[in-house]
Amino acid sequence: MQLIQIDKARYRKHLNRVIIGCGLALAGGSLAISQTLIALFPDESGSHFHWNLLGVVVTSVAIAFLLNKYRKHVCMTEVVYVWELKQALNKITRKMPKLKAAGREGDANALLAIHYSYAGSRLLWQLDDNTITMDELAIKQAELDSVAEKFNLTLNADDYDEAILKQY
Repeated sequence: MQLIQIDKARYRKHLNRVIIGCGLALAGGSLAISQTLIALFPDESGSHFHWNLLGVVVTSVAIAFLLNKYRKHVCMTEVVYVWELKQALNKITRKMPKLKAAGREGDANALLAIHYSYAGSRLLWQLDDNTITMDELAIKQAELDSVAEKFNLTLNADDYDEAILKQY
């Protein structure tokens, strides 16, 4: 997955629309389904937990289906890209201890995966205005750059391929 620059304002606008839309759909759909089921099948004890739960589950499945169906829509482009980038970074994070150990020994693929993780994290943190941890990331990037220089390696995030994680 290639790192691309995203228009932050457009991303935030679309993300907010998706979040608000999902929240309203979940609330409205859950209430509509559960109230319909309660009206059709009342419980004399007054406990309608199972109908409420069913309303939430059915509405959640419907929202997931619609999000998946419209993931190629223009308004979803940035939201889906960021979601997929977060998944890719999570895969690297789960293997980070092994990657760091291999990187200290000069493994070019390990260093490349770490570099991609740092570059992707920087992109995400800038989109989310998470500037608090940027200094820490800069320190880690400087350490990575010194290790790469020690082994005469040039790291480019565009060269990263998720398949290299399989060896760790």
